[in-house]
Amino acid sequence: MGTDGARALLERAGTLTLQTGNLLNWGCLRKKCPATPGEEVRDCIQKTLTEWSSKVGQDLNQSRVFILQEILEVLECTVAQAIEKINPEERDELKVSAKLFIVGSNSSSIRDAVDLACSALGVAQLDSVIIAPPPVEDGTSFSLEYLQPYWQELENLVQNNKIVAIGTSDLDKTLLEQLYLWAQVKPSSNQVNLASCCVMPPDLTAFAKQFDIQLLTHNDPKDGSC
Repeated sequence: MGTDGARALLERAGTLTLQTGNLLNWGCLRKKCPATPGEEVRDCIQKTLTEWSSKVGQDLNQSRVFILQEILEVLECTVAQAIEKINPEERDELKVSAKLFIVGSNSSSIRDAVDLACSALGVAQLDSVIIAPPPVEDGTSFSLEYLQPYWQELENLVQNNKIVAIGTSDLDKTLLEQLYLWAQVKPSSNQVNLASCCVMPPDLTAFAKQFDIQLLTHNDPKDGSC
């Protein structure tokens, strides 16, 4: 059955949760230097799926063939040896950050993603969460209204002590100012894509300095994939 069994599980799953774990635990990936973040994501997903498919295929052959007849609400794809939770004794010395890439229109996915990140890392709270701009329809300009429902979810998580600080990605000065004036919990940071500029725009820099917003750089693909 092998990979055929794993493929059948994937086809029957309503939601797939894929966790690559600590990349430093992947010997083959540690030795390879990916050319782009997208290539790194692709390699991690491929390696995780390959290892998981091999393991779950063995399990199905041995004792769990019946599960192929069921529709799975959530299918977790992980590799045990790559998973590493944060040592509670070291938690205060670490800053745990996450970046969320939105691929659907359900803003509740924000809470699900944060809960999964906390569970995977064994922590009660994330120190920082940055949200990439949610997708918009072709031919539609991105505006604050597309970001607002997701930002409100982040604000709720801050108020519930699941997140300390929240930030944005790829907002120009106009959008960042609109968000700052509207939001109850102000953005603490804004990422700027290196592909879009070699120098930080002066108006964005001046606004961020005035309102104590940290400007960071990144070279992630827009949707977080390759």
